[in-house]
Amino acid sequence: MGEDNKPFYRLPFLLLSIFHLVSVVISDDAFVMNKLAASLKPTPSGWSGSDPCKWTGVNCDSNHRITAINLASRSLSGTLPSDLNQLSQLQILSLQNNIISGPLPSLANLTNLEEAFLDRNNFTSVPLSFFVGLESLQVLSLGENYNLAPWSIPLDLVQSSSLVTFYASKANVVGMIPDIFRSFPNLQSLRLSYNRLTGPLPPSFNGSNIQNLWLNNQDYGLSGTIEVLGTMAQLTQVWLQGNKLSGLIPDLSACTSLFDLQLRDNQFTGVVPTTLMSLPSLLNVSLSNNKLMGSFPEFNSNVQAIIGGINNFCNLKPGSCDSQVTALIAVAGGFGYPMTLADAWDGNDPCHGWRFITCDTKNKNVTVINLAKQHLSGKISPAIANLTSLRDLFLNDNNLTGPIPDALTTLPQLRVLDLSNNNLTGKIPAFPERVTVSISGNALLGHNSISSEEGGGSTDTLSSANSPGGSPKSPSFSPAIFAGTVVVLVFHVLRF
Repeated sequence: MGEDNKPFYRLPFLLLSIFHLVSVVISDDAFVMNKLAASLKPTPSGWSGSDPCKWTGVNCDSNHRITAINLASRSLSGTLPSDLNQLSQLQILSLQNNIISGPLPSLANLTNLEEAFLDRNNFTSVPLSFFVGLESLQVLSLGENYNLAPWSIPLDLVQSSSLVTFYASKANVVGMIPDIFRSFPNLQSLRLSYNRLTGPLPPSFNGSNIQNLWLNNQDYGLSGTIEVLGTMAQLTQVWLQGNKLSGLIPDLSACTSLFDLQLRDNQFTGVVPTTLMSLPSLLNVSLSNNKLMGSFPEFNSNVQAIIGGINNFCNLKPGSCDSQVTALIAVAGGFGYPMTLADAWDGNDPCHGWRFITCDTKNKNVTVINLAKQHLSGKISPAIANLTSLRDLFLNDNNLTGPIPDALTTLPQLRVLDLSNNNLTGKIPAFPERVTVSISGNALLGHNSISSEEGGGSTDTLSSANSPGGSPKSPSFSPAIFAGTVVVLVFHVLRF
């Protein structure tokens, strides 16, 4: 035969090799399935014979490769073989609601796996490589595996960019929620309740398409604010109860499909936004056991609202707050409703047990606000001007920013205003002569020291040498200083 005919001699050998390879792969699937059958107790009913493709709950493709295993709710115990990920064509793995124990096998590089249901078992550990290469994964459910050793959500999960559902509640997940959620444009449901997660909500929640968010009842408690929820317009159900979340309830007006919002048992402060009370789809809401302030919220009659318990509303039913309370709550709002004030200002009478507040006993009007050295940040609210009986205002030694409100100059009884040692900026308003104003330690405040011509009787505790455009003052010379100087000179003369 000539050289041109040699490929025809090689063709049977090539076909034989391919057939052998396919046979080996199929036999490998059968080998893994037999190991699985042997490791489960009892052997699943309908799992007999040499062909796993004929077993109950097992599906195969046209090449006799295993594509699905469904053993849900079969009262199975035992363990899983470590080489389960050799079933390379596996698409669906359903083992939920059994009592299978031991370590979870790695699912690494099961590139065709779309759904894995492993919840409600007794697994003891999650291998480090568990999430590697799961490129087609859409649903992963690991919840209610109470015996799992502590594990954290790995960054490998970003390889599952098609993820739609991720359930791992009551699965001993620890650490922070990783900031990886921009990798999951299709994620709709995230349930991580009853774990040991800590830290803030990840910024990558911003603008996500998550609808169902369960992060409630962490052992140590998530912390930080929930401001990011306002950007998650697709939300329908949010469970955040039982954490250490703080700050304000954000504007959720973009979340028009939100029907269930659970925020109880946290550390939220501030007033309940009116936008929350007017959400069109809201049916259930809980706010109890926080540090919320202001008027008692009034929801539509079709909303099941749990609001009782610990909060600092000015009254116990819907209605307006006392005018002085309203003003003071606005003052707290300028500072971001800090926990210091949420704890100190409770009820509808600022003259009854409110810390940092002094009132005149006759008329029950607020006369003194002393919030010096309270680690406050934020801005001075012009609402202070509504406290028309105020005489003394101490806001010194905090970290306040922004301008001094012009409205403070209109307070008819004001005598003392101490704003020293903050980070205030802008011009210095012209106060009446009767007001003593202390502004030292505000390097960026104003451009000139206050003089009696510019600001009445106010005093600037900043020296003119430190004021923009100012010049150093000449040192004062007293008789005591002169006498001391003479004594020193005489001593030196006698010595030499």
